[in-house]
Amino acid sequence: MKQVQKIFPTIKKLFFALLLFVFLFSCRGKELKLIQIKRLVDFPSGSGLAFYDDKIYIAGDDASFIMKTDSDFNVRDSIVVFPMLQKRIPKETKADIESIAIFNKNEEPYFFLTGSGSLSPYRDSCLIINTHTTEKTIYSLDTFYNRLRIDGIRDLNIEGAVSIPAGIVLASRGNKGFPRNYLIFTTHRFWESQGTSAIRMVKAGTNPDTSFFSGISGLEYSAKTDKLLLTVSTENTANSYEDGSIGKSYLWIINDISSKRRLSAINPDRIIDLEQMDIRFKGEKIESVCILSEDKNEMHLVLVADDDKGGTVLFKVVL
Repeated sequence: MKQVQKIFPTIKKLFFALLLFVFLFSCRGKELKLIQIKRLVDFPSGSGLAFYDDKIYIAGDDASFIMKTDSDFNVRDSIVVFPMLQKRIPKETKADIESIAIFNKNEEPYFFLTGSGSLSPYRDSCLIINTHTTEKTIYSLDTFYNRLRIDGIRDLNIEGAVSIPAGIVLASRGNKGFPRNYLIFTTHRFWESQGTSAIRMVKAGTNPDTSFFSGISGLEYSAKTDKLLLTVSTENTANSYEDGSIGKSYLWIINDISSKRRLSAINPDRIIDLEQMDIRFKGEKIESVCILSEDKNEMHLVLVADDDKGGTVLFKVVL
C-alpha cells in the first residue's frame, strides 16, 4: 500500500506533463493554417497587398498595373499605373513599387504606392491613387529619401508601408552588405511636406536564420489589436539592387506598436516560420501581407510571393 502511495504522485505528475505536451503540440499546430493557394499567370512580381471594399489589390515591383481580385483570388479588374504595352517594366527604369497602403484624405480613401529608393532617380517617387476614380498623382520623394540616407540608411530599400493612427510607417529592408532593417515612423501625407515631416527611425528585428540576412519585405496593421504584422524573407544578396537566391520566409508580429514607436529598437513579439508551418511555403519569397478579417480568436490573412522570374503566388492563411 505504501509503495502504491509513493508511485501515485509520480504517475500523477507524468499524466499532467503528458496533458501539457498534448496541449502545447495542438496549439502549435493551430498557429497558422494554409487554406488556399493561387498562382497568377498574368501578373508579374507581386510585392504589395491591400484589402479594401472586399477586394484585394496587388502591386508588383515591375508591373505596369495593379491587379484587383475578390477574396477567393478571382481576378475582377485592374488599374493602369504606368501606361505601356509590356506588362513588365525593365529593371533599369522601373519605379520598383514594393508596397501599397490605404490612407484617408478629406474622409476619402486613397492608395499610397511607394518606390523603394534603391536606385535614384527612377525609384524615388510615390503614387497617390483615388480608390473610386483611380485618378493618380505622382510625387517625387527625393527630398524625403535623401533625409533618410543622410540619417544613416545608406542602402535605402523601402519594401513596406502602412498607415497607423499616429502616421505612416515605412520599412527599409536590409541586406548582407547593409544588415539593418529600419521601421520609419513619419507623418500622414509626409510627401506634401518632405523637408519638415517628422522622422523617427527604429532598428527592427532579429535574425533567426543565420545563413542569410532576414529582411523585412512588407507591413500590415491591425487597428483592432494595435499589432504590426511584418513579412520577412531571407535572400542571399549583398545590396538593395540585385536579387539573390531565395531562402526562407517568416511572419513577424509586434504587439502594441503605437506605444513602441519612440523606442530605438524593436524586436518581434512572435516569429512564425512559414515553411515550418506548411511545407508548401518552401522556396517562396513572401513579399507582403494584408488582413481580410479578424476577431478576438483569429485573423484571416493573404500573403503574396514573388519568385524573381515574373511570377506571383497568393496564399490565404488563418492565424
